[in-house]
Amino acid sequence: MTASRLFELIIALLYLAGSISYPLGLVLRRQVLKRMAAWTSAAAFGLHTVDLALRFMELGAANLQHGQFYMSLMAWFFVLIFFVLWWKLKHDFLSMITAPLALILFSSSLAVRTQVLSVPEHFSALWFSLHVGTIFVSLALIAMAFGAGLAYLHLERLIKTKAKLPGFSKELPSLETFDKANHWAVCIGFPLYSISLLAGFLWASFTWKKVISWDPKELISIAIWALFALLFHQRMALGWRGRKPAKTAIILFILCLVSLVGVNFLLPSHHSFRQ
Repeated sequence: MTASRLFELIIALLYLAGSISYPLGLVLRRQVLKRMAAWTSAAAFGLHTVDLALRFMELGAANLQHGQFYMSLMAWFFVLIFFVLWWKLKHDFLSMITAPLALILFSSSLAVRTQVLSVPEHFSALWFSLHVGTIFVSLALIAMAFGAGLAYLHLERLIKTKAKLPGFSKELPSLETFDKANHWAVCIGFPLYSISLLAGFLWASFTWKKVISWDPKELISIAIWALFALLFHQRMALGWRGRKPAKTAIILFILCLVSLVGVNFLLPSHHSFRQ
């Protein structure tokens, strides 16, 4: 095993430890396990940052064309957004969704080591900074809203049915905290997703001389934007709170998964990974 592969294995194991220890801490009501999840995730994030920096210094902007770097960077953004929201909300419940997603994405990045994206070299830097950077942050925020939405619906159902709260449910924050996470994700995520979509269409106009080519990725991205716009409008203008935005965030995240997995790996598209 090479030093590089060993380094990647350590990062994956740390994300795995974070994925396991936080749910165990909730079930067993052990704060030490929950703190362990935070520390292992932080350690994985630190090593992950070093790994990305080394790879970027090795190949520069050409890294963007490698599926491994693309997926690994997305996992990194997911954890970054978790730490930001943890700091803002003063609660670590988002560990339940962050560490497992980071583990899945980082592990997936290892599986697409030899695959590349079709990115014209003359436009790589601008595409990376505007299109990829903003889409990764917005997707991470949607993932956080998804986790908060699931927890909100679970806790609300228990409260409405007056069911006895299981041990781990007693450790969850209030419904208001989950709704606040949704609010943050929508307020920041929608403008960023809009910037990403606009940058993508501008990039397409320079590269293929047309704004839209009816590519599967473009079509599902527009559908995601429309649903995201609805959620943003209803929250900001009409004061949506609670159950409706939670359900909408869950549907939004599922569409993003369809886009990421179904299009990037399974369908013929400008955005597909290829050998």
